Amino acid sequence: MKLSTKGRYGVTAMFDLAVRDGQGPISIKEISDRQGISEPYLEQLFSSLRKSGLVTSIRGAQGGYILARHPKDITVGEVIRVLEGPIAPTDCVLEEDPVLCKKSDICVTREIWAEIRDSISKVIDNITLLDMVEKYKQKLSNDAYMFYI
Repeated sequence: MKLSTKGRYGVTAMFDLAVRDGQGPISIKEISDRQGISEPYLEQLFSSLRKSGLVTSIRGAQGGYILARHPKDITVGEVIRVLEGPIAPTDCVLEEDPVLCKKSDICVTREIWAEIRDSISKVIDNITLLDMVEKYKQKLSNDAYMFYI
């Protein structure tokens, strides 16, 4: 299973907003410049993120985007599901409305796919944007104390 650029870039852009939470609206251009993601692609991602209620857009000359909720209240899983869709590796283990085949009651592989889905969900649903920001700040502070012998 591999995330597309939608999920990867979306999480990166949301992280960028989280690092700057409380500083006012952040423009697509600023995020694009910092993260190396094209502006048109970010516009597409932010359209989905806005519709889902994860970000709010502010219009005007000083406009841009802000997080709709505090970074501690937004998980990586939410962002990925908005941009990528369900986490399930197969349709028979979708979190909502699984498509069951005739053999689903005796299918051993279905159990494996469900375990994979649950494992991935457990990780991404327990990492918040605030967790990412704290880890980022920790990495920055670790780099500040570089000792050479």
